[in-house]
Amino acid sequence: MSWLRDLFLQDSVGHALFVFCLVTVLGMVFGRIRVLSFRLGVAGILFVGLVFGHFGVSIDPMMWEFARDLGLILFVYSFGQEVGPGLLASMRKQGLRLNLLAAGVVLSGGVITLVLHRFAGIPLAAAAGLFSGATTNTPSLAAVQQSLKFIPEYTDAVGQLPSVAYAMAYPFGVIGVILVMGGLRLALRVNPRRVAEEVEALKEKETPRLAGIDLEVRNPDLDGIPVSRIVSMVGGSVVISRLTRGMRAQEVPRAKTKIRLGDRLHAVGAPGMLEKLRSVVGVEISIDLTEAPSGFTSRRIVVTRREILGKSVQELNLRETYGLVVTRIIRTGTEFSPRAGFRLQFGDELRVVGKAEAIDRLAEDAGESGERLSQAAVVPMFIGIALGVILGSIPLKIPGSSVTFRIGLAGGPLIAAILLSRIGKIGPLVWHVPPGANQMLRTIGISLFLAAVGIRAGAGFVETLLRGGVSWILGGMLITLVPVLLASLVAVLVFRLNYLSLCGLLAGSMTNPPALAYANSLAPKSDEISMAFVTVYPLTMLLRLFTAQALVLFFS
Repeated sequence: MSWLRDLFLQDSVGHALFVFCLVTVLGMVFGRIRVLSFRLGVAGILFVGLVFGHFGVSIDPMMWEFARDLGLILFVYSFGQEVGPGLLASMRKQGLRLNLLAAGVVLSGGVITLVLHRFAGIPLAAAAGLFSGATTNTPSLAAVQQSLKFIPEYTDAVGQLPSVAYAMAYPFGVIGVILVMGGLRLALRVNPRRVAEEVEALKEKETPRLAGIDLEVRNPDLDGIPVSRIVSMVGGSVVISRLTRGMRAQEVPRAKTKIRLGDRLHAVGAPGMLEKLRSVVGVEISIDLTEAPSGFTSRRIVVTRREILGKSVQELNLRETYGLVVTRIIRTGTEFSPRAGFRLQFGDELRVVGKAEAIDRLAEDAGESGERLSQAAVVPMFIGIALGVILGSIPLKIPGSSVTFRIGLAGGPLIAAILLSRIGKIGPLVWHVPPGANQMLRTIGISLFLAAVGIRAGAGFVETLLRGGVSWILGGMLITLVPVLLASLVAVLVFRLNYLSLCGLLAGSMTNPPALAYANSLAPKSDEISMAFVTVYPLTMLLRLFTAQALVLFFS
């Protein structure tokens, strides 16, 4: 069994891969254990890595550094790809208020971190690690470790301090935000489910969700009337996507197609609009026309062609040109009815119905089918990562100062991904990464990174804890509690934010998925909490990355 012993103890590629896989699997399992409505999630990998490191498991330094940096690059690049298209949109309307509050949380946390460093005697590298752990923000930990390499005082021992401090501050970083949410619920005397009902009722009036309905034409006044006129009768906010007449084959009705008594129609739109259409057309039937035998198929097309960006659905005239109908437009996870004036942006998904060959032609003219786009994303991804590495390696100098720094492997790929995802397409290169592939990249990246830093930091974790770790834990508690309490006061007293949005703001500004899960459990049928979280998360993540780097580079 010497081969098995060598796999655990001998420095080799196989040993490194085996250890990383083992730490990742055990960490994922550990992270799924739920305690008092929260769990560590992917951060469980870090704690398992600490245990392995404490008991003497080590990795060849070159392999360790490669795995850590590769994981970091994959994570920040995939994150930038996700948040890039919606970064500006998150600043509009209520998003501006939410992002101002979130920015205040980040910056006040940075100020408290500096105070702890200057007046509590906590080393700057450790204080920066507390800043990351107290806000459960792993990418900022990566940014800290990258930035430490550019300061003269850097040593291997200094490089381990952020990971140790992060691990000490992380548990209360999770619990503290949840405690604040619970305290606010009691102090404000709110019923989250009742608030959710009020918010959903208001949202339903503004942007009702789309649904489908199957109807039979019984109104004699509609006999011989074109489809376009019937749609206009109910405000133009519904789409009639299928028509069956007698024993004829199902067809996609065009704007000029005339309706006859007894025709069966399938329409998509907001529930209120569909009810109006039903009252105009006739009766609802139990037959699902989308499941009936036909020569039609339904597919999604991702808009990538620069030539059609900014054009409206009406200008594309898909019914007449291709014999297709758009039933839904999905943008950043939200469904929209394809109104005539709805203008397309890069990455919009069109749900189209029609013949397969017509959909293929539309995919060539408008963009890519989701399936082909998934296959074509690899080459642009590697080019984007390479550009990010180059960007992160460029030395930058602050005007009026002799300080030179680089944004490193945390900032370079992140900025490259954001810019490229905003551009969308250059020639044959489509920078859009499909959501499933993007999520896989992010999970692999963060798993590699956490396993690497945990193994390296584990050797000195217990010693540091016994030598003065209590003061570090208390410092982390201050970084967690003070910013969210201040933001809560301003949100309630100044901006009159409802409780659900406030919970989403707190979870997002602290980049705290366990707190988000807890808040969602208070009102499981509402998406108000998640929407607030998503609104502030992109800007918060960027601010935390750059604040973490600034703490190290400008105050060391």
